[in-house]
Amino acid sequence: MGNTIVVKSALALLLSVSMVMPTSSAGLQPGWRFAPPPGITITQSKPRHALAMQANMTVHPMYLRQVVQYPTHESSGTLVVDTGAHFLYFVLGDGRALRYGIGVAKSGFEWRGTHRVSRKAEWPGWTPPAEMLKRRPDLPRHMEGGPDNPLGARALYLGSTLYRIHGTTEPWSIGQNVSSGCIRMTNADVIDLYGRVKLNSKVVVL
Repeated sequence: MGNTIVVKSALALLLSVSMVMPTSSAGLQPGWRFAPPPGITITQSKPRHALAMQANMTVHPMYLRQVVQYPTHESSGTLVVDTGAHFLYFVLGDGRALRYGIGVAKSGFEWRGTHRVSRKAEWPGWTPPAEMLKRRPDLPRHMEGGPDNPLGARALYLGSTLYRIHGTTEPWSIGQNVSSGCIRMTNADVIDLYGRVKLNSKVVVL
């Protein structure tokens, strides 16, 4: 009697499994027992570049774009870069500002000053200055703009200096001292800022 119950249970289990198993191997991926849901395409390829992976990169919540209280005598439209706190403020007026997280200059490359936005560029090309090439002779002499370019999706050029506020292919560097003097933002944030900032806007770097 006991053996009969065991056999019946085993047959019932096999029947239930056969009902949920696909009747065809079409659509199955290697090592998968079930096909993906309708409308889902599975790919084995890797992202083509760092920008494609950005959605999976995390930025500390404190560096996420947000409107904050920011009393200042600067007029609306001014950019205030607080390098010590790793924040860039786009002054809105009425004691408020739109705050972005940034990456700033590493030790020995810090600077302060007031400039104007002298140029704006989408997907800017990059020509490393001579001083940088002396430190890093492995760098390309020029790199066309695009998703793999270290300047990222947008750039705001500061006066006649070599410095820029630009995007990055390394979003994990936001909140750190990593650059040779430029101000880094995530590509999503620099695109947002780019749309707000006008040429000749005042930029204060603290």
